Amino acid sequence: MYRLTIIAFIFTLFVSGCSNGAVNSGSNDDEVVYVNQDKEERIAQKLRDVQSKPYTIAIVPKLMGISYYDAAEEGALEAAKDLNVNVIFTGPLDGNPQKQTEVIEDLIARKVDAIAVSATDPFKLLPVLKKAREQNIKVITWDGDTDPIGRDFFVNMVDPQTLGRHLMDNLALSLGEKGKFAIITSSLTASNTTDWIKWIKIQQKEYYPDMQLTEIVTSNDNYDSAFVATEYLMKEYPDLSGIIGVSAVAPSAAAKAIKEAGKTNSVKVVGLSLPNAMREYIKEGITPNITLWSPQRLGYLTVALAKNLLDGQLPHDQQMIPNVGNIRFKDNVVIMGVPIVFTKENIDQYDF
Repeated sequence: MYRLTIIAFIFTLFVSGCSNGAVNSGSNDDEVVYVNQDKEERIAQKLRDVQSKPYTIAIVPKLMGISYYDAAEEGALEAAKDLNVNVIFTGPLDGNPQKQTEVIEDLIARKVDAIAVSATDPFKLLPVLKKAREQNIKVITWDGDTDPIGRDFFVNMVDPQTLGRHLMDNLALSLGEKGKFAIITSSLTASNTTDWIKWIKIQQKEYYPDMQLTEIVTSNDNYDSAFVATEYLMKEYPDLSGIIGVSAVAPSAAAKAIKEAGKTNSVKVVGLSLPNAMREYIKEGITPNITLWSPQRLGYLTVALAKNLLDGQLPHDQQMIPNVGNIRFKDNVVIMGVPIVFTKENIDQYDF
């Protein structure tokens, strides 16, 4: 009996010692569970912090300081407020791809979450966009596309075939389907304008054999350059009947040059521009109508889709975007909607 009591006592000390040692060494089961729960909670809190932190989305236009991109900026900033994100709207002062590259380099250094660029050139921006994506910055394009390898998707305003054919039809209707015409574009390399011009040419060849495209000149989205280009075209082609402006500043600059030259009855202008810029010339009959979409809506849509992408959501066909409407989506290209035609009868309904 005495021996059994000693053995029981020794066993009790052994168990007690092991328990004390386990606590001191951190190997107690209860302690391990406590540490794991604490770690999981800290991870969960970090995740909540990241999810609640506003994204910073950079919107890069082809250039700053023209009314079209000013309107797009308004829409982008409205989306920033509605969607609780930070928006940086910044770009070069001219349409030089190298200057646009420098802007994007700066945004990469600022560690933005996403960059949406209206590309001045479909290929020259690819190296800097590749660099951005390698640093986990989401990249999309809007208004002007790059080669598809440079971005996740492209936010386009309208279908390029629909728009190009429409512009040619507009001019043909105003000229009685005959006569010489010219095109003033922003750039010979920007993907959107080159697509539109391609379809203008196709529509003319297929349906208007009595019309002749004389020349395509560039303005670099500069009003004064477009004005000078119009003066050149009227001098070079005295029998010129019409001009299609596929730069937002070209139609208003061309209309002013035509008016000052006293040729309002012989040279007509159609193209893409803001209603506020063209109101006077449409009412005077220098241009029968002008075509565009809402640049504010385009800016809003671009920010909304960039935020969705950061949340892991790609666009889908017929997706409803608040304050924009239903979009089309095919082959990683978003189509915002159909163009608006501004005429003497409806132009006062619009203010942008």
